[in-house]
Amino acid sequence: MRLIKTTPEIDFFTADTTYDLSLPLAEGIKAGFPSPAQDYIDLAFDLNKELVKNPSSTFYGRVRGDSMVDEGIYDGDILVIDKSLPPADGHKAVCYIDGEFTLKTIRIKKDGIYLMPANPAYKPIKVTEENDFVVWGIVTYVIHKF
Repeated sequence: MRLIKTTPEIDFFTADTTYDLSLPLAEGIKAGFPSPAQDYIDLAFDLNKELVKNPSSTFYGRVRGDSMVDEGIYDGDILVIDKSLPPADGHKAVCYIDGEFTLKTIRIKKDGIYLMPANPAYKPIKVTEENDFVVWGIVTYVIHKF
């Protein structure tokens, strides 16, 4: 990953898919009775191929802030952002509004578009004709530590 832009909300990185990132894949992991996982490691799993469907339009972003914590997206998480996907109601999106980037859920209602946070400490943002607004990309995956 190469850092391409830093903002107060998100750090943006390029998605380098020019090399194979295959790792062993342990299939059959159950959340019940334990079994030896080594018996199931027989496949290779490439994170680039799994997470990046459109390499030329995919970027990574590191979240800054806590406006999406109730959706399980935390400060420091890595977003996989695809700029080629069309926005739709309910999508998590990186939006550019009035000179700033923000991560929110898009809500399309009869009276307009709303950018919805997932933290009661933040208010929804109603997008109006006066706003300089664009959906920069759709979040396809979130990667975070436990």
